[in-house]
Amino acid sequence: MGPSWLAEPIRVLVTGAAGQIAYSLLYSIAKGDVFGKDQPIILILLDIPPMLPVLDGVVMELQDCALPLLREVIPTDKVEVGFKDLDAAILVGSMPRKEGMERKDLLKANVAIFKTQGAALDKYAKKTVKVLVVGNPANTNCLIASKSAPSIPKENFSCLTRLDHNRACSQVAMRCSVSADNVKNVIIWGNHSSTQYPDVHHAKVNLHGSEVAAYEAVKDDNWLRGDFISTVQQRGAAVIKARKLSSAMSAAKAICDHMRDIWFGTKEGEFLSMGVYAAGNSYGIPDDLIYSFPVQIKNKTWKIVDGLPINDFSRAKMDATASELVEERDTALDFLSQ
Repeated sequence: MGPSWLAEPIRVLVTGAAGQIAYSLLYSIAKGDVFGKDQPIILILLDIPPMLPVLDGVVMELQDCALPLLREVIPTDKVEVGFKDLDAAILVGSMPRKEGMERKDLLKANVAIFKTQGAALDKYAKKTVKVLVVGNPANTNCLIASKSAPSIPKENFSCLTRLDHNRACSQVAMRCSVSADNVKNVIIWGNHSSTQYPDVHHAKVNLHGSEVAAYEAVKDDNWLRGDFISTVQQRGAAVIKARKLSSAMSAAKAICDHMRDIWFGTKEGEFLSMGVYAAGNSYGIPDDLIYSFPVQIKNKTWKIVDGLPINDFSRAKMDATASELVEERDTALDFLSQ
């Protein structure tokens, strides 16, 4: 790879770009942490019209960071500008849940947003675009976007469960008094909601230079089957309670991890969690869902890690989160057809 001024810039879109996750995210992308240190970037920032003045402030700050890889920043509220010729789309913006709002109302509002964005991807983006959906309900929003972009391969769509994955890694690492990079192959199964199942039956912990199964390293089955799971499931709510704002710094870090792994692949013998299209998996999860699986990535293409043994404890939890997703999907598809 030659010096970065010779490389073609890639076009990266972030939606909800005036929001707090984007504020933590944009610097890392523009600095080269995600797409590589020699990869110039054109950043497209999309938000709704009332947020445009805020977006101008974000643009000024990005300019003031004086980042060598950042070729251009384009703030916009128009999909035909936002989605044009994209290499990567990070869809952070969604309708947040307001107090007293039914999940059904939330779904309805989001179906409208992600139908529009899917159609815009279909019409304006490159067919090779990699699309990451962050805005909640992320799995179902991702499914709606992919259904609304029939000319883009379903494999190009994924939703973020890396934050849950990172949370699970970190909980195990702290329990074993090691740093987080000594824990690998935890799995988040299913929905990015409180029904998700953080599974450490296949995880390994590096203790003093030797790899030990997580259950053996932690030596506390009650914790692993109880508080560990609920801590990971409820972590988002715990952050909101403490901070009075949702987890933005950790979400941004997880987005960077997810996209970087799509771009550069996973390490040999390691897998990560991503919400991906469930067709043809060996775990009996219904097709036509975006469901979080363990995946390995090579040449920008993910593959579900198939054939891991699943015990009854895991099975029940994997099925429970799948049935929540089926229900969400069916509700969303009703709205989509209206």
